[in-house]
Amino acid sequence: MSAAAVEHPCDDGPEPLLDTANRLAEQHPGYRVEIIGGVITVAPPPDGPHANALTTLMIPFLAAGLHGEESRVLQGIGLWLPGGPEDYAIPDLAIVDADLDEHRLENNCYDPAVFRLVLEVTSSNYSSDLRIKVAAYAEAKIPVYVIVDRKHSRVHVLTEPLGGAYDRHEVYAPGQEAPLPESIGAEVALDVAGLIKAGRARN
Repeated sequence: MSAAAVEHPCDDGPEPLLDTANRLAEQHPGYRVEIIGGVITVAPPPDGPHANALTTLMIPFLAAGLHGEESRVLQGIGLWLPGGPEDYAIPDLAIVDADLDEHRLENNCYDPAVFRLVLEVTSSNYSSDLRIKVAAYAEAKIPVYVIVDRKHSRVHVLTEPLGGAYDRHEVYAPGQEAPLPESIGAEVALDVAGLIKAGRARN
């Protein structure tokens, strides 16, 4: 999904970013509106291959029993970020504690503490997923961040958040499996070739 920064109107002083973001979300149903580092971005709805990759990703998580009594596998759930007073992100996919409803914060977003893993499937905004969101998710202490990089045909697994970065960053290519830490609640390894194939447009 390509993302563009948005400036807010300033008729009688600046509108709160959260109000601007919510107004944009209402005006553009289906678009993903986020505030990261005090900057609003608006990304159009994902394409079919992006959605196909997400569904393919869910299969091993569901097969491992991660959508059950202890945890849930969810798409498009709001994550409140500590980087700014109104910052939040909406990762493509997340594994969260099953009691997340007890940890709802502002703007229909949830405490980072309930997130075991966040995952992004790149589109034209791949640089955001590989840079800006790395820092944001690490600062929020998300234990595992997975990036399916469709542009470069690889999967990144980032673990051990420390400040605004991850201490471990493993990269996997087609033909390999990307093992995920058992801290997510089960033993899961992602088939890189299958994910890249699922996320590729068929001409």
